[in-house]
Amino acid sequence: MAEAAATGEQGDADESGITMVDLLEEEEERELDAAAVLGAADDSKCTYDQGYVKRQALYACVTCCPADNGRLAGMCLACSYHCHEDHELIELYTKRNFRCDCGNTKFPQNPCKLLKDKLPENPENAYNHNFSGAYCTCARPYPDPEDTVDDEMIQCCVCEDWYHGRHQGGKVPSGDDYSEMICGLCFPKHQFLAYYLGLTVTVLKAEEKSPEAKDNSKKSKVDNSGKSNEETVSVVDDDSKKDSQDSGFSEISSITKAETNNDVSEKKKLGCKLDGEVKKHDLPKGAVFWPDNWRKQLCSCDKCKATYKAEGVLFLLDEEDTVSFYEESGKSRHRSSSSAPVERELEALSSLDRVTRTEMVHEYNTLSSSLREYLRKFAENKKVVRDEDIREFFSQLSASKKQRPGSSIQLFCK
Repeated sequence: MAEAAATGEQGDADESGITMVDLLEEEEERELDAAAVLGAADDSKCTYDQGYVKRQALYACVTCCPADNGRLAGMCLACSYHCHEDHELIELYTKRNFRCDCGNTKFPQNPCKLLKDKLPENPENAYNHNFSGAYCTCARPYPDPEDTVDDEMIQCCVCEDWYHGRHQGGKVPSGDDYSEMICGLCFPKHQFLAYYLGLTVTVLKAEEKSPEAKDNSKKSKVDNSGKSNEETVSVVDDDSKKDSQDSGFSEISSITKAETNNDVSEKKKLGCKLDGEVKKHDLPKGAVFWPDNWRKQLCSCDKCKATYKAEGVLFLLDEEDTVSFYEESGKSRHRSSSSAPVERELEALSSLDRVTRTEMVHEYNTLSSSLREYLRKFAENKKVVRDEDIREFFSQLSASKKQRPGSSIQLFCK
């Protein structure tokens, strides 16, 4: 039955521009994307009682904490809805080990409506300029109305700031080729990472190159818009390649993403992976891109753990710390809570005739385009969409339909 409905909908595509299968799959994809960002967040309960959450979606309120007052604060999804519903918010994507600030001393005029009993501050929270609406080394907002260059924003897995690829040393590799990035500001702060450069997918050159570096790498031709005209990055430069061959990680220097699950060697399992023959590479001046599961190759002996802890990066040993783990967990929870949505909806559609199905697709397209246009003003003004706003939209839509009698699509030939 479902197959028959799907086949029938293919014929409706010529008239409506989209089939019901496309519609349902598109909706499911949007729900998965939302689940990836929001994870297991509850939009009605503040996460404060959960303590410092390993990773969660966060928001900053410009209305309560404007950039010029020096107060940096973040809130959970539920508080963004219920405590700051008509405020100007900044979506921060996700941050690690954070406890909701809503209602503490950083919000003296705006108490939390969901939880009254909160400590004055959360001393273990980490903040950066993202909380005031600035990103990258250029400290510009995102989206930036003055930036005409189409450039991807990439989050550093250490400092969790977001960077333009062009401000990290060059054109970044394809998103399918790497899993995480460490920015050019963080890498020099953690010298132990120089031992693992053989694992990298790509090391970007610094923005200001020395004559020797220019000779050892492809030159990038950049037009006035800042876009690179050719693929210019290599896995590592010539000196790094030679170092990796002479180091204890020579067997890793050509590792593939599929092989990163394997341990380096039985010998290195028994003690510190960096002892003995392992050679330290020169630190790069640009961003470094890493493959899937690269963290599993980090040494976890007591000495190295002490180093990670002292430098505040012990989370690198936690497989559940990664954004990819968080996103996949959110998608998995969504899939488990909704049993085969596309197949289920197609079963219901199979009982409808072709005319009814076509009308449904047409009405969906009308609803979709109208809703996008309505929500655009909220995005432009950085306003939160409230329940009453949605009710107003549907009220306007209903009134508009009443004013257009006989406006349904033509389903027969004249």
